[in-house]
Order: sequence, then structure tokens, then C-alpha cells
Amino acid sequence: MNQVILYYNFQTIENVPKFYADQRRKCKALNLLGRIYVAEEGINGTLAGRKEDVEAYKQHLNAQPGFENTEYKDDSCDFIPFVKLVVKIRPEIVALKPKTKINLAQERGKHISPRQWRQILESGEDITLLDVRNQYESKIGHFEGAVVPDVENFYNFEDWLDQTPLDRDKKVLMYCTGGIRCEKFSVLMEKKGFKEVYQLHGGILNYKNKEGGAHFRGKCFVFDDRLSVPMREKEEVISFCEIIGVPCDQYLNCANPDCNKLFICSPEGAKKYEGCCSSQCYQAKRRRPFDPENIYEPTRKWHTYFA
Repeated sequence: MNQVILYYNFQTIENVPKFYADQRRKCKALNLLGRIYVAEEGINGTLAGRKEDVEAYKQHLNAQPGFENTEYKDDSCDFIPFVKLVVKIRPEIVALKPKTKINLAQERGKHISPRQWRQILESGEDITLLDVRNQYESKIGHFEGAVVPDVENFYNFEDWLDQTPLDRDKKVLMYCTGGIRCEKFSVLMEKKGFKEVYQLHGGILNYKNKEGGAHFRGKCFVFDDRLSVPMREKEEVISFCEIIGVPCDQYLNCANPDCNKLFICSPEGAKKYEGCCSSQCYQAKRRRPFDPENIYEPTRKWHTYFA
């Protein structure tokens, strides 16, 4: 059985190069694939491999001083949804690039459990429900009634916040995929005058495991070759093919490598332009081979889009 884990821990790392080398060496020894970002502020990772190897990695990370309480969002999968292992040192483990300084070793936002989250949603309380993911993520799935900013990158959210007319006196409940973006953005919102800000502990994926996806519409976008995971057994499609307009929640990368746009596309739409996002890209001199029988097989190309 294969397992995918998503995790992060804001814990100050004194010797980043040494910590980076240890992570890379251990993952290679366990044949794990995925991505790990290491910075002075901590670690952010998503890995996949055999269940026993993933469990061995967890034990290794938890044995590091300060990382004993690292939390993991687990999911099983039929295939390894990564083509390689990438371990990088970065200035931030999630790139907000805030103009307002944030120190998560000293400042942390307020968490609420998936059960508390669901109870508030079902209480009818007047709140602001805020999605702090990128627009291509929220397009295929989000909580009912959420504010879903039209923002392409997380580091654009501070500018969006400075321009938004959101009521700073109203209770805010925010969420993201696994919780890491909320850690930074909740602190930033409080610094900018929002009186009461709460984040969903563990994000959408933890909520899915604990509450079965209640009040979430559509699928949850994930940053691996699966691209999305269903939230409930009975799926709801809330988005549409960008080529022919039929209901669809499947993503493709444009077959024109010079475009490589990630776009929602139905099988019929994909066949119309042979995997391209537009007639212009269909006329491009360079195009990836198109297999109409395996349209949604992982192409390993979307990683370029998100790099």
C-alpha cells in the first residue's frame, strides 16, 4: 500500500544546510518521492512511498529536536503521485513574502478543530469564511459561502487584503489545503486590524478525514500528480470545461510546452484541440503527443507550472 503525507512545522532550524542534507539522505534511503522545503523557519513537505517507508520517515523527523510534535495529513493512493524527490532550501517554507514582518516562532494564530468548524458553519452565526488558496484551487472546490479571492499566488494575498472591504470587526474563519498558509495569513490579518481570526486546524484534508467533507462543495486541489481528491463518496462538480463549457473538474496542462497553462478540460474538450488550451496553442509548432485514450494519465508536466 502506498501512502502520501502532507506536513509542516514552524520550528527554528539553526543549521539549515545540515538539516537539508539529512532530510535528502533519509528520503533517498527510503525511496520516497515528493517535495520538501527547508528554511530557517522550519520544514514543509509532501512525500509518497510505501506505507512502511513513510512511517519510518515520520519516526526520523519526529526524532529531531523540536520536531517531536509534527502533525501529518495521511492519504492512501494506488500510485506514487510524484516523479522524483526534490529537497530545497528556501527563504520561506511557504512564500508569503510579507511586507509586514511575521515571526511564527513568537506569534501564532488561533486554531479550531474540524468539529468546531462544522458546528460554527451549522450554527448560522454571521461570519466571514475565507479561502486563502489560489484561484485555480478554489475553482474546483470550496466551502459553501466562502470568499474566494481571485488571486494567482499566495504572495499576492497581502495586496488583496489591503484592498478588500472585509469587515475587520467580524469573526473570520479561514482555511487552506493543509493549514500552512493559514498559519502565516491569520497572523498577518491580526496585525492589520482584524479582531477575531481563526484557522481550520489541519486544513481541508484534515477536515475531510474528521468530518467527511460536510459543507464543502467539489474536490480539493492537491499539489501532486493526482491534482485533486474527492471530499465525499457522492461527488459534486462545480466547475466547467474551459474549452466547451460542460461540467468538469479535471485539470490538464496545455500540450503547447511554451504555454503549459493548467486548465480545466473535459475529454471532449481535450480532443477538440488535442490537449491544448486554445486554438492558438493548437496551431503552435511544438506540441506534446496527445493520447485520446489516456487523457488524464499523469503527464509529469504540471510541476513546471507550480515551480
